Amino acid sequence: MDNKKKLNETIKFIRKYTNIKPKCGIILGSGLGDFADSLTNKVIIQNSDIPYYPNSTVVGHKGQLVFGYLNNKPILAFQGRIHYYETGDLNTILYPIFVAHQLGIQKIILTNAAGGVNRNFHPGDLMLIKDHINLTFETAYSLLHPANYSAQKNIYDLKLIKTVIKIADEKNIPLREGIYVGVKGPSYETASEIEMIRRIGGDAVGMSTVNEATLASLLGMRVIGLSCITNYATGVTNLKLSHSEVTEVANKVKHRFSELITAIFLKIC
Repeated sequence: MDNKKKLNETIKFIRKYTNIKPKCGIILGSGLGDFADSLTNKVIIQNSDIPYYPNSTVVGHKGQLVFGYLNNKPILAFQGRIHYYETGDLNTILYPIFVAHQLGIQKIILTNAAGGVNRNFHPGDLMLIKDHINLTFETAYSLLHPANYSAQKNIYDLKLIKTVIKIADEKNIPLREGIYVGVKGPSYETASEIEMIRRIGGDAVGMSTVNEATLASLLGMRVIGLSCITNYATGVTNLKLSHSEVTEVANKVKHRFSELITAIFLKIC
């Protein structure tokens, strides 16, 4: 069955459960899923129940779609994501972006947990993604015929970037700005690889987002990217890295993260 038919069945199934039609959405990264719990009048659909929808296998990703309202504004939250290393298939990990597009999402916030490459960054910092470097060596362009997209000069919407910076300043929420580097994973990088990433301009590194952002932009969505710096990248300190550390730090900053995300949504939706 081709992707279009699969998408039609997926959307048809989702519409059986809810008529909420949000224009704004968010993909919640490792340890950041609690934001969806703050929505009201929620309709929760398990990924495993949705035809053709991929399932996340990583701790810290609940694996469900949450339709709800934030101050009476409809929102769609993807509570968890699928990483390339889980499936090895680009079309599978980007299926949620196609779903978001079919559901009418026009603005999307992509969030992730990331390692701090910039030596001035510390665990618990929030970083606004101004641009990215794709080291997955996969490209979302391969999934679309050129007639089906209009390439954006900037994947991360420049007007929305200015809006987020202004909101953080008004709310007195410390916000870093930087370049996110996406790799396939699932292993953490070596110290030499981190040094390479630093030299080519990377400020944070993680295992997601770059292809999602590219596809969302190609489909006409306006994109915001936010990273939660959950650990120092290899070589920055002598500490060992673990996924439990990632989720633990993300949990500690969830209130600040939710405050920022809430303010963004209330402004842009």
